[in-house]
Amino acid sequence: MPSVTPLFNGTSFVNFFAPTKELYEKTIKFYTDILSFEAEQEDDGKSVWLTTDYDAYAPDTATIKLSLNPDKAATVSEIDNVIKNLNLHKIKRDWRTLQSGVVFTTLHIQGLINKLEKNKCDYQVRPEELDPFEVYVVDPLGSVLGFSSLKNSFGISPRTRYSNKEAVKPEEQLMVPEFDELPESGPKRNIAVMTSGGDAPGMNANVRAIIRAAIYKGCKAFAVYEGYSGLVKGGPKYIREMSWHDVRGWLAEGGTNIGTARCMEFKERWGRLAACKNMIDAGIDALIVCGGDGSLTGADLFRSEWPSLISELKETKKITTEQYDKYKHLNICGTVGSIDNDMSSTDATIGAYSSLARICQAIDYIDATANSHQRAFVIEVMGRHCGWLALMAGMATSADYIFIPELPSSKKDWQDHMCNIVSKHRERGKRKTIVIVAEGAIGADLTPITCKDVLNVLVDRLHLDTRITTLGHVQRGGTAVAYDRMLATLQGVAAVDAILEGSPDIPSPMISIVENKIVRKPLVEAVKLTKQVAEAISKKDFQKAISLRDTEFNEHLKNFMAMNTADFGEPTLPPEKRKRFAIINVGAPAGGMNAAVYSFATFCMSRGHTAYAIDNGFAGLAKHESVRSMNWLDIEGWTSIGGSEIGTNRTTPEESDIGLIAYYFDKYKFDGLIIVGGFEAFSSLNQLEKARSSYPAFRIPMVLIPATISNNVPGTEYSLGSDTCLNSLVDYCDSIKQSAAATRKRCFIIECHGGNSGYIASYTQLCSGATASYVPEEGLPLHQLEQDVETLKVSFHNDKGKSKSGRLILKSANASKVLTSQILADIINSESEGLFDAKTAIPGHVQQGGIPSAIDRTRAARFAIKAVGFLEDNYDLAADSVNEFGEFVNSQEVSETACVLGIERSHMKFKSIRQLYDYETEEGKRVRKSIFWSDIRDIADMLAGRVKIP
Repeated sequence: MPSVTPLFNGTSFVNFFAPTKELYEKTIKFYTDILSFEAEQEDDGKSVWLTTDYDAYAPDTATIKLSLNPDKAATVSEIDNVIKNLNLHKIKRDWRTLQSGVVFTTLHIQGLINKLEKNKCDYQVRPEELDPFEVYVVDPLGSVLGFSSLKNSFGISPRTRYSNKEAVKPEEQLMVPEFDELPESGPKRNIAVMTSGGDAPGMNANVRAIIRAAIYKGCKAFAVYEGYSGLVKGGPKYIREMSWHDVRGWLAEGGTNIGTARCMEFKERWGRLAACKNMIDAGIDALIVCGGDGSLTGADLFRSEWPSLISELKETKKITTEQYDKYKHLNICGTVGSIDNDMSSTDATIGAYSSLARICQAIDYIDATANSHQRAFVIEVMGRHCGWLALMAGMATSADYIFIPELPSSKKDWQDHMCNIVSKHRERGKRKTIVIVAEGAIGADLTPITCKDVLNVLVDRLHLDTRITTLGHVQRGGTAVAYDRMLATLQGVAAVDAILEGSPDIPSPMISIVENKIVRKPLVEAVKLTKQVAEAISKKDFQKAISLRDTEFNEHLKNFMAMNTADFGEPTLPPEKRKRFAIINVGAPAGGMNAAVYSFATFCMSRGHTAYAIDNGFAGLAKHESVRSMNWLDIEGWTSIGGSEIGTNRTTPEESDIGLIAYYFDKYKFDGLIIVGGFEAFSSLNQLEKARSSYPAFRIPMVLIPATISNNVPGTEYSLGSDTCLNSLVDYCDSIKQSAAATRKRCFIIECHGGNSGYIASYTQLCSGATASYVPEEGLPLHQLEQDVETLKVSFHNDKGKSKSGRLILKSANASKVLTSQILADIINSESEGLFDAKTAIPGHVQQGGIPSAIDRTRAARFAIKAVGFLEDNYDLAADSVNEFGEFVNSQEVSETACVLGIERSHMKFKSIRQLYDYETEEGKRVRKSIFWSDIRDIADMLAGRVKIP
């Protein structure tokens, strides 16, 4: 008989008894084939010693004695009932609460799990699937067996675990069980991430997502500190393996925690050769680089040279043949981090909208003091080769003039043009002047245009009291806004997927976002297009430079130029094509509503249309005939104001008196209508379209611009106000989490708005790193709550008072009418066993936000101007919708002139209200039928380490 050692429960060995020969042999097969035990039969043929060397901490082995003994064994029926009962409670109960068992130690917990899955065995893992260090399985006799990667089966510190074979002392390596699929159960890739070039808010979120996604998908994750410099220097100081918990709290931190630095050495072949050697020494076979075009150019060059670099290392015997064979292919992927948003093939780069938010906030502050003193301010923003920041800031703040590299003019021209616009604005009563200058601004002869140049012109020619403000690196600082956290996180997860799906013959990808969709683009092509912009500018081919920017850039530039000359420039439409268009706000206020009204009015003025505002919604129109034409000076500065300056309420046309609404439409001879609002606005458009047969006044083109923090309007994946709401809620969560972390053992239940839509809660979980979120679409099932409480208990137990240990749970108000936020906190407190406490935090209408976000301001302008274009193009079609007998003919074409303007995946499109209301709407719940953010929930749960129970 083999020697034995005490098991964790203090016994020398365990006796198991089988009632039948069939079950006896089945049990032996289970232990030997699946669990890799060794079997040594006794001479009587009715008993066997099952031994394993899982226990690497003892000199000998742990043992089970299995005997064929019907007298001592349970009956087959009893065993079947035990197994059935255990499997019945597999999801909802810990097997250890139903039956005591024995625990062995294993050095390869993941290999064991993979083998159990391969053989379709039922098992449980603890504490969570993402980071298991205990697994429990039921053998054919109904016995519960535990396998732990802890030195002490009652310990919980992950630092006491063996996570890989290399961590085992050399003399212990022979004890590691040899699973058949062990090579597959190890890391699929050893993925490194680095940040390079200028830092950008959101880089930490990107690194966090890459590291956690890599670990979740069975890979080893590494961080290269100090950019390419760290890659060239190598060693554990610069190339470090990262654990799940190493990146905790990084979502809310600005800059890049793994550092970035310029590296001239990497530009030389010897530097790239050193980097190649250092990566091989660290065991890295894939690299994700977050940076701008220069950083990504270096990454692609590195991959293209890799075969020659690794061959040279082999020939000079700096690596072995085995290393050469293992690392001869390098996978590269790029995520774009740049505040300038200067990369082609993507609508946004990580950090750009955070930087824009800083600029808009600064200009909003400057705007107030400029207005007080009737001053002019010249503000320099970053953008050495790209004018995106200056352009978008100009749109978002209604600046008087902007200077960008892509649109230069001669010295005389720009001076005359700027002075003409500024003087006209002043003549109409504007008390302040804001001019935004990109740091790379140039004239037509390529000479720089400085803030000092602009100041001199404003002082000398217009005699304005003028000041210069250079924002500098404030634009890079601070935490990332919600959009950048979302973008960085989704790009990070997509980058890991691209690495795992990559092969030597697939070009290096760059992860981009187009409208609202994460896509892969060839990295080389994106960099090539980006460099062509600078080349076009150097050759004075400015038209080509603008054409090479993304479509949204061109659109915003045209819109800014049109709105900037509203009310005093010559209208672009001839008199016979000028119309009378109206705008109305319906529903709860949302950030960006005022920006939409301002953009609508100024664009209409530039085209020659008469712009009307209907105050206080349909109720205001029916009760007070609240219609007024819009004056340019009255709406000046509205882009930076929250709420709704023309008023809004939830009353629909039918509730107000639809006949009276039609009367006023006819009285003012409206030729088109834009409705800005949420689900009430959606319902209003439906009512107006249905009433066309009875009321000719509604036979005009009508467009809904979605504006609601709930983002529940069918036909769009983005609504004005939702980004402002997310920013407010994420800032709130950051503050609450800081408080929770300070106490070291607190969980906050935060209640979110959103009605029956879980959009806000889901995206806030993604952007704040909350442990869980409960939404109306899923409800609040008790078994999931039970699992989440267990996860919290393990998490707080593991923290042991460490920093950044606060936890958040988000709950949509309508996720459960029974389990309110307070009841939820009470339940968690009663189940926490004193490890932590739970409190509620209800932000309420703070979620509507104050000052609208830069995204809501600029997208409001884009939506409004697109909508005006639709009204212009479809007026004749809607007006001529009668036959020769004068009867209304509601054809499909005519019906489609009442539509929703929204973003669906990668396209901005108009969708018929009839199609949306009849086929894509849950009217009773006031939501769309299809849930486009379900994948966001999966990613948020994955990165938070949440165990989801189906």
